[in-house]
Amino acid sequence: MKINSNKKKSFLILLSLIAVLGLFLVSINLGSIKVEINELIKGLLYNTNNPKINIIKDIRIPRVIAAIIIGSNLAVSGVLLQAIIRNPLAEPSIVGISSGASLVSVVILLFLPKLNFIRPLFGFLGGLLACMMVFSLSYKKGLSAIRIVLAGVAVNAMITAITNITIQFGAGTISSIQSWLIGSLANITWIDIKLLLVYSIIGHIGAFLLYKSCDLIALGEKNAKSLGLNYDLHMFLICIVAVFLSATATSIGGVIAFVGLVVPHICRIIMGSTHKYLIPFSITMGAILLLIADTVGRIVFSPLEIPVGVVMAVIGGPVFLCLLRRSEV
Repeated sequence: MKINSNKKKSFLILLSLIAVLGLFLVSINLGSIKVEINELIKGLLYNTNNPKINIIKDIRIPRVIAAIIIGSNLAVSGVLLQAIIRNPLAEPSIVGISSGASLVSVVILLFLPKLNFIRPLFGFLGGLLACMMVFSLSYKKGLSAIRIVLAGVAVNAMITAITNITIQFGAGTISSIQSWLIGSLANITWIDIKLLLVYSIIGHIGAFLLYKSCDLIALGEKNAKSLGLNYDLHMFLICIVAVFLSATATSIGGVIAFVGLVVPHICRIIMGSTHKYLIPFSITMGAILLLIADTVGRIVFSPLEIPVGVVMAVIGGPVFLCLLRRSEV
């Protein structure tokens, strides 16, 4: 199943990008409210008083775009984390980034709403601190899968408890905050999309600039240094970009687990470990996975909704257990 030809890899990336665009068009017209394609296009291009068009424009399209961007962020973050830890179990929610970012984001939402425009930056700081805690607790002559998981469980439990206590002080917004925490994209606005785009573009540029470093780090510390890589500096930079992408996604979309686990695993099977192709393919595949998951959660039990975080837990949980079983302790 692995593709060896670079031309075929590039073609597959292009094909997956087309799939994202196709799914976008399908998803925005799936749900209780439907309009004809021609009517939808006219309504999007010109001002209209059609309430159906306005609902799609103001509610459904931002949600679909958010799923695409957040899925891409989490997938690339997973690729980068796995590159520096050299372990397929490294994933933003497992190493504490998501819980740390969500705690700080809750504080901003409840007590400092005027700072909402820099919520991803505060989320980044919270995610970085939590990630460093997990790494420091799990490090003992290297990082093993079991220690990362155990340290992640402990840190996530502690931060989740603090987050829940914090939420109790925002009595008027408990319901919406709890919904956001479990990974719901139902309340995404165009303001959120602007924040996501700005911070995500910065993160993805950083990831592309570091793809060669990821390849060298995969060779091991001694080999990477012998090839002229400033190993410690590039490990730090890759970690920063990974946390930044994940924290940006979490600060807007809540805690959505396993995207950074499932997507890199699938992409490596198809593309191999060359990050020049692995990163862009992960971007499109992460977008596809989360967009499908959110659409399924939105329409399967309509008018009830299953948050995308719950759908991803159902998908990613078994994959995580399989990878854990196969990993070396």
